[in-house]
Amino acid sequence: MEEFKERLKKHTNHVHSVGSHCVTEETTKQALILPLLDILGFSPYDPTRVKAEYHADFLGVKTSERVDYALFCDGIPVMFIEAKAHAERLNNHAPQLSRYFNSSPGVAVAAITNGREWRFFTDLVNKNVMDGEPFLTVDFEQPVDEPLSQLYRFRFDQFKPDTVRSIAEESVYLAALKAALGACLRDIDADFVRFLATRANIQRTFTTKFLDGLAPIARKAVELTISDMVVSGLSVKPAEPTMEIAPIPIASAPAEPSGDVIKPDNDRIVTTAIEKQLFSVCQTALGDEVDIQPKDTESYFSILYQGKTNRWLLRYWGDKKRPVAEFGFDLSEQHRQVLEHAGLELAKGNAVYLPTPLDILRAAGTLRDALAFCIDDRNFAKPRKEETSAGWPSMRLRIHHYHMVGDTAR
Repeated sequence: MEEFKERLKKHTNHVHSVGSHCVTEETTKQALILPLLDILGFSPYDPTRVKAEYHADFLGVKTSERVDYALFCDGIPVMFIEAKAHAERLNNHAPQLSRYFNSSPGVAVAAITNGREWRFFTDLVNKNVMDGEPFLTVDFEQPVDEPLSQLYRFRFDQFKPDTVRSIAEESVYLAALKAALGACLRDIDADFVRFLATRANIQRTFTTKFLDGLAPIARKAVELTISDMVVSGLSVKPAEPTMEIAPIPIASAPAEPSGDVIKPDNDRIVTTAIEKQLFSVCQTALGDEVDIQPKDTESYFSILYQGKTNRWLLRYWGDKKRPVAEFGFDLSEQHRQVLEHAGLELAKGNAVYLPTPLDILRAAGTLRDALAFCIDDRNFAKPRKEETSAGWPSMRLRIHHYHMVGDTAR
């Protein structure tokens, strides 16, 4: 294989140095095409392997068709090659090549080349009918390692029609899937968001409104995931996840910030790296456009809406034996069931045990409900005296309409 690569490298340099001198088709054949065939083990001096001006008649369409070169293995034609001059473009010649290919059912591959660019075709769509698009393109003036390495399978002693078709399938499907994935990542639609949410085991009814709201988070998750993969390397096997839920958000969650921060005017207030990561994960879950701010105290760490101390979404005690996070509104029975189903253990009051900051992603819906509660000014208006004396419920209890905006169907 290394010797083969070295010969291809020399041929690439040869094409660069003499290509511009190949002004006719015949010169191109002699100087650029036949040398590559020789590298592939199809010696142009062996008529049992290479035959020029080979008859490729297709009765009923046109007779006396001749293809420039037919390559043989074990006495059977396996590849047709149509040659053009070095300066000639290849776009308009595929129909001519397809006539040659379609006339000989045993041929597995057809190629058209001007010596610098080679386009290889086969019959993936319809058996014995040449595809409209090449499955492999090799450009010796702009060489890429992967296409060049594919040529090794075209060597005389390696050539097998079934193997070539497998290469063609892999190349075509890989290109199609890559294009589809690229389109999904550039323009994230509802179907893609639904797919991610399903794989992430998000416990909500996937209404149009919910998917629209989740789309910016999904886009950010994709960006962060790609960034993480670029940094760590795509070939590195990811660590086994420690949670059963939300593989996409977990992979895309921000890396843990390092270093504790001591408040200058009070050394008893220490914002830990874990607390900073919790805030960052909450930002990811809620979106950057949401105005939430962190606030640390001697007793607990809070996440506040618009920095208002009475409008806290979450309070976190990370110094306990089992870290606890409390939500800023009264959890309904439905909320509790969903949180337990997501794998979180309930603590006293409106709290859950939170082993790691990433576990808050299990409660993303409940966190959004806490945000909705904080945004609504009615929940923080002081009740009039007559309302209180008449038995009007307190502010902490006037949230029944949020209980159905949680992690499940509204």
